Amino acid sequence: MSDFDPGRRRFLGHLGLAGLGALGASSFLSACASSASGPTTGNGSGAVTIQSNLSSPQAKAAMEKLIANFNAQGKGTASLNTIASETFRTQLPTYLTSANPPDLYTWYAGSVANDYASRNLLLDVSDVWKSLGDYPQSLRTLSTDASGKQIFVPMNNYWWGFFYRKSNFAKWGVQEPKTWTEFLALCETLKGKGVPPIGIGLGDTPWVASAWFDYLNIRINGAPFHRELLAGKQRFDDPKVKAVFTRWREALPYFDPKGKAYPFQEATTALLAGKTGMFLIGTFFADAAPKDALGDLDFFRFPIIDPAVPLAEEAPTDGFFASAKTANPTGTRALLTYLSGVEAQEAYVKASSGIVLPANPKAKASDSPLVVKGKAMLDEAKELTQFFNRDSSDALQPTADTALTKFIDKPDQIDAILREWQTSAEKVFKG
Repeated sequence: MSDFDPGRRRFLGHLGLAGLGALGASSFLSACASSASGPTTGNGSGAVTIQSNLSSPQAKAAMEKLIANFNAQGKGTASLNTIASETFRTQLPTYLTSANPPDLYTWYAGSVANDYASRNLLLDVSDVWKSLGDYPQSLRTLSTDASGKQIFVPMNNYWWGFFYRKSNFAKWGVQEPKTWTEFLALCETLKGKGVPPIGIGLGDTPWVASAWFDYLNIRINGAPFHRELLAGKQRFDDPKVKAVFTRWREALPYFDPKGKAYPFQEATTALLAGKTGMFLIGTFFADAAPKDALGDLDFFRFPIIDPAVPLAEEAPTDGFFASAKTANPTGTRALLTYLSGVEAQEAYVKASSGIVLPANPKAKASDSPLVVKGKAMLDEAKELTQFFNRDSSDALQPTADTALTKFIDKPDQIDAILREWQTSAEKVFKG
């Protein structure tokens, strides 16, 4: 469901939900766009209000369809308010702490949800989970806070990878790399053909750089170290972290130099137009891609650097949590029960780009080659991570944005950058 943000994705157009936006004009990031006439605050026993960051055209339309279907069942009513993803991300704490907050929110599982739950801002939805016996334990754990209550209901998840157009790779006579050495050789070949090998979109979406940090860290140091680092149990100025940037520096000459000036939506447009060779991004980017381009998209996993490190992949999970102050907890739980079901999740997959994996194990994903390949990649992984802010917190994400964009601009200052990052992170962890 991603409109990632970061996470985020944009968070996410994510997951089509997610985390961490989707492709579209940059104006999507500038303002609130309401897709329903309902208010943006809770309204007692009336319609349940949903604050959604799924602002890409297909993801927004998919959510509108779900709400219309729910309203038609006569079990309650809901109104949808669609907010530009970056605006949503920055305003979410304000929404949740307001006197009369919206009832339900699209967002992420994991540490982000747990952080809000620790401040008593999220509704206990354990009753909803009593009907979700088919869901795997991994998703239940991901949706449970430190006190043992379920505070999140998953809708779908998705994967990250290096996306490219098959027709362009064929035209350029290149193939998917499997190792870091092969990846750098591919970049050199594309550069020799006059094509910027690697797309990047850091303009209004600097969190995109976190995917590079996440993947390099889990490929070099492993997922357990990565999680400990993001939890404050390791240091950003540790030599192991410096090793991540040493590898990253090898790829920097192949980044699109224009990518620092525009957001990931425009970086996606450049990829689709053949102006860059490949783009490390989540599947949410496809929600705004032309339908006739989807069949030409393919991806490869982030290259292996050290075969001895257990294979891990980024697989952010998107879904919903609700305000603890909702004036209509019964209606909110009824809507969550509907959204967790097979009918709703299959409808979302069909109405969106389809390149997401439904959380409900009985719901059918698309049978497209791209989705089959993505699911197989995740199934093969020994470990799954979410995304930088999802595995840490929304509060830590800005420290990464600052450090990583500064590194891309001034890679020779990495020691100073990591010291500054550690100092900034300590302030976050200490509250």
